Amino acid sequence: MNQTTIGKYRWTICSLLFFATTVNYLDRQVLSLLAPDLSVRFGWTNTDYANITAVFQFVYAISMLFAGRIIDKLGTKSGYTWAIIIWSIGAVMHAYAIYIGEAFVSVLALVGLAAVPVSIVGFMISRAVLAIGEAGNFPAAIKATADYFPKKERSFATGIFNSGSNVGAILAPLTVPWIAGHWGWETAFILIGAIGFLWVFFWRWLYDKPEKQKRLSSRELEYINSDTENETVTGNEDIAKKEKVSWTRLLGYKQTWAFAFGKFMTDGVWWFFLFWLPKYLDAQYGMKGLEITLPLAVLYSMTMVGSIGGGWFPMYFIKKGYTPYDGRMKAMLVIALFPLVVLAAQPLGGITFWIPVLLIGIGASAHQAWSANIFTTVSDMFPKKSVGSVIGIGGMAGGFGGVFMSKLGGGLFDHYKALGHIQTGYTIMFAICAVSYLIAWSVMKLLVPKYKPITDL
Repeated sequence: MNQTTIGKYRWTICSLLFFATTVNYLDRQVLSLLAPDLSVRFGWTNTDYANITAVFQFVYAISMLFAGRIIDKLGTKSGYTWAIIIWSIGAVMHAYAIYIGEAFVSVLALVGLAAVPVSIVGFMISRAVLAIGEAGNFPAAIKATADYFPKKERSFATGIFNSGSNVGAILAPLTVPWIAGHWGWETAFILIGAIGFLWVFFWRWLYDKPEKQKRLSSRELEYINSDTENETVTGNEDIAKKEKVSWTRLLGYKQTWAFAFGKFMTDGVWWFFLFWLPKYLDAQYGMKGLEITLPLAVLYSMTMVGSIGGGWFPMYFIKKGYTPYDGRMKAMLVIALFPLVVLAAQPLGGITFWIPVLLIGIGASAHQAWSANIFTTVSDMFPKKSVGSVIGIGGMAGGFGGVFMSKLGGGLFDHYKALGHIQTGYTIMFAICAVSYLIAWSVMKLLVPKYKPITDL
C-alpha cells in the first residue's frame, strides 16, 4: 500500500498523546524542582522528601493496576478524559498543601491520633490525587496507539508520544523556577496544573475509535488493521467491556511477568532521576533555583534522542526478518548497555558538574529508549482487549520499584549526610541505576526467550 495515499490522521492522535504526556511530566516534576527551596522553607529532611515522593509512587503503583482495567472498561476517550481532569486537580492542590494539611491534621487531632507536620501531610495528599490521575496516562496512550497503529509502527509512535515526558522534563526547569521566583511557588503549581484542562477540549473534539472516526479514511483504517493477528478489529473496545480478562488469568502468563519485572527494575531509575536530580545538584554543587535550569534542560533534551531513536531502532532488526518482539528484544539489549556510563558520574564529578549531567543524560536517554520498547512488547503479544490491563499490572510493578528507589535513596542520603559523606549515597544509587537494565533484560529473556503471542484470551 502506497504510504502517500494512506492518510496521516493517526499521527494527529499521536500528537494528542504526545501533548498529554508532556503535561503529565510537567505536573509531576514541579515538586522536584522546588524541593531544595521547599525543604529549607518547611524543614524537610531527605527522608521527609523521600516519603512525599514515595506516597506518589505507591498510590501511582496501586492506581496503575486499576487504571488499566478502568481504561479497558470506559474506553480510551472517556478514560483519558477523567485521568487528566483528576491529575490536573491534584497538581493545583499542591498550591494549597498547607491548608489541606492543616485540615487533615485537625481531623486526626480530634480522634487523638498523632500527626506529622502539616506541610508533609498536605503535600502527601496532593501527590496522592496527582498519582491517581496520572496513572491513567500510559494505559490510555498505549491502548490508543494499539488502536490507531499497525504493529510495525507502534514502537515508533510510542517513542514519539513518550518523548513528551522528555519535553515536559525540559520545559519544567525552564519555566517552574522562573514562575516561582517571580510569582511564588504556589503560582507555579497552579499555572502548570491548569494546562491539562485545555488539553481535554482538544481530546474530546479530535478523538474517537478508529471505526467511528469520520476524519479517518477507509484506506488508513485498512492500513491500521493490516497486521492484526488474533484480534477482533471492529468495536474492539465494546468487546473488551463484555469480555473481561481477570488479573489472575493474566498473571498466569510468563509474558505478563516479563513485562512487570522489566518495569519494576527500570521505572524506579527514571523516577529517581526525575525526583532527585535537583536535590543532587544542590547537595553536590550547591545549585538552586534558576542555577539548575540549564543543566536539567540539557540533560532532558538528550532524552529526546533516546525516546524517538529507541522507538525507531527495532525497525533495523525487524527489516532483517525478526518478529516485532524479537527485534525489540535485540534492540533493548543494546540499549541496556548505555546506562553503564552512569557508573562514572561520581568518580568524574569532581572535575565539573557537567560530567555527571551528561553521563546521567545518557542513562536517562537510554531509559526512554528502553521505555518506548518495553511498552510495545505488550501490544506485540497480547490482544487489544487486555493491553490496558497488562500495562496496568506492569505499571504497578514499576511504581513499587519507584517507591523502593525513593525510600532507599532518602535513607542513604540522610545516613551518609550525617557522616559527612553524602556523595557516597549518590555513588551507591547511581551504581544501582547503571546495572538495572541488564538485569531486567536478562530476566525478561529468560521468561520469554522467543516471540510467543497470547492466542487463548
